[in-house]
Amino acid sequence: MSNIVKIALVDDHTLFRTGLAGLLSQHDGFEVVADVGSGEEFLTLLPSLDVDVVFMDISMPGIDGAETTRRALAERPELRIVTLSMYGDEHYYTRMMESGASGFLLKDSDIEEVYNAVEVTMAGDSYFSSALLGTLTRNMSMLTVEEHDEDQLSNREVEILVEVCRGLSNQEIADKLFISKRTVDKHRANIMEKTGCKNTANLVVYAIKNHLVDLL
Repeated sequence: MSNIVKIALVDDHTLFRTGLAGLLSQHDGFEVVADVGSGEEFLTLLPSLDVDVVFMDISMPGIDGAETTRRALAERPELRIVTLSMYGDEHYYTRMMESGASGFLLKDSDIEEVYNAVEVTMAGDSYFSSALLGTLTRNMSMLTVEEHDEDQLSNREVEILVEVCRGLSNQEIADKLFISKRTVDKHRANIMEKTGCKNTANLVVYAIKNHLVDLL
C-alpha cells in the first residue's frame, strides 16, 4: 500500500498554483494529482480522482471555496481540505469551518508549514498556520452562553474554552477568572474529554463551529 499523500490544488491564480505544485513535488512523500482553477472543475474531476488532501482557495469566481468544500465532503467525507487564505479573509472562516475544512493556511506561509499542514490533517487533526492562529485568537470575542447545550459544556467551561482559544495558559486563566489553577486544570481536562479536541487548533474550530465565539 502506497504511503504517498495525493494532493489537489484548487485556486484561480495560475502562478500561485504552479509555484505551490512545484514546491510540494519536492517532497518525496507527496504527489500533486490535480491542479485546477475553479471549484466547478475540481468537483467535475472528483469522482474519478484519487486524492487525500485538497488545498482550497477561499475566494474564487463561480463556486467559492466554502461551497466547493461542502459539496466535495458530501461526496468524499474522508478528504482533508486545507483552506488557502490571505490576511483579511477571516470573515470567511466560519463558513469554511461549517463546510468541513480541516485546516487554514496563509498563502505566504513557508513550505515547511505547508508540509506540516498536510501531515497534521492527514493524522486527523485541525491545522492553523501559527501566524493565522494568533490573529484569530486576538480577534475572538465570546458570545452569550445562555443558549448553548448545557449537556455538552457548562457556562464556566465555555468561559475557559474561550480563554484557551485566545492562547492563555491555565495560570493566566485562573488569574483572570479569580479561580485556582487546579480548578482550571480540571475544567480544561473536562473540555478536552467532552469535545474530543486534542489541541488549541481543534478547540478554536470547535468554538467557532458551535457558535461559542465570534471573529471580530
